[in-house]
Formats: sequence, C-alpha cells, structure tokens
Amino acid sequence: MDEVQVVVAHSERATLRVGDVFLKVDADQARIDVEVEAMSIAPVPTPEVLWRKPPVLAIRALRGAPLGLLGGPSTGSPAAWAAAGAAIRKLHDAPLPPRTGRAGRSVVALAAELDSECESLVKGGILPADLVLRNRQVAEAALRPWTPAFTHGDLQIAHLFADGDEVTGIIDWSEAGQGDALYDLATFTLGHEEHLGDVVAGYGTEIDVDVIHAWWSLRSLLVVRWLSEHGFDPFAPGCEVDVLRSRM
Repeated sequence: MDEVQVVVAHSERATLRVGDVFLKVDADQARIDVEVEAMSIAPVPTPEVLWRKPPVLAIRALRGAPLGLLGGPSTGSPAAWAAAGAAIRKLHDAPLPPRTGRAGRSVVALAAELDSECESLVKGGILPADLVLRNRQVAEAALRPWTPAFTHGDLQIAHLFADGDEVTGIIDWSEAGQGDALYDLATFTLGHEEHLGDVVAGYGTEIDVDVIHAWWSLRSLLVVRWLSEHGFDPFAPGCEVDVLRSRM
C-alpha cells in the first residue's frame, strides 16, 4: 500500500498524496468550483481530475517535479524557466474566464488591505518599521491600472511542474480568474530573482521590472502574518522576509 503523504495542511484546506493521486480537502466548495472550472479551460497542461466528492477533489499527479521551491534551489535549467515563461504567456493571452481572481483585486481595496497589514506588522512587532516602510514604498508601483488577463492567482514556483525543459503542468487553480498578469509573474519568481530574465525571455514581451519588484514587496507584506499564524515560516532563508530585506 502506498504511503499517505501530507503535502500541506492548515485550518482552511489540506492536500494529501497517495501514490500518483492527490486528494484535496477544502471546506470552501467555492474554491474547488473555481479550481475545476479553471483547469477545464486553461490552455496549459493541468492535472487530470479523477473524481470529486465534496469536500474532496482527487487529481492525478503530474509527470516531472516542481521547478523549484521558495527558500530552496531551483531544480530547473534556464531553458526550463524560459519554457515556464512561455506557458504563463499562453495562459495570459487566453480568453478571459468569467470570474475575477485573487490577482484581480481593485487598486483601492488592495491599497487599503496593504496599509492595514503594514500597520499590524509594525504594531505587533512582527517586522521592523523601517523594513515595512521601505517595502510599502516599493509596493506602490504595483498599485496602477492594468489590463485584465487570465491569471492563475497563486502561481508559486512549486505549482509549476517540469520534466527536463518541458512544462508538464500547473496545479492549484483555486485563486484563478481575471487579474493582473504581472502578479502571476512576480509570484512565480518570488525568491528566485536570478531567473527573472529567463522567465521574461520565454514570456516574449517587454515587462516593467519595477512592477515585478513592487509585487514581490506587496505580496510578501500581505502574507507574512498569515503564514506565521498558520504554521509556515516566512523568516526561513530565502523566503518572504528575506525578499523584503533584499529591497532595503
């Protein structure tokens, strides 16, 4: 019998792996609805849905391995990172999905959330005030008008699988929808700044790098407290707090 592996688990959802099957348990069925719908229309490789019986979604494991991990080395070659950029561009060029995703929050709402989170980080003694202030200044460049694209919404490097230089699939689509394309690119390259050029080369169009830097700061500021409260360590080497420090 295959071993049961806990991939990720917190109060909102859990993912287990048994052999070549992933079991996603989510109390919020709306997230699963978004995920299944997005995978069915995304023009990039996605996992095969085996069955769904709320609150569980079963999907088949992808060939290959994650391109890398936040806080760890990339297992991919420059060509693999460029192939990832090309796959992301294909997604962003696709017809818009019906929903607004995580990457599509309004500038006004996002700025208000960011200011509130920065205040909490400083008042709670989680991060130094100068670190928060500097990154809040950097984050400002992300708060601008953008053209909606089909975005993944949580395109962490661990969510893109590759076999050699071939992209074999993208997982975890529960935050997908219309949004800012540069949010996806920033999320994907977070903590791996050395590969941003490879990704942009594969993406195939001019990118405002200052906005990518802004999203690195903004995203990190918004998640540090949540990660700390849910059993993750944003202070680990190469993770979110190191990303914030790199902007100083």
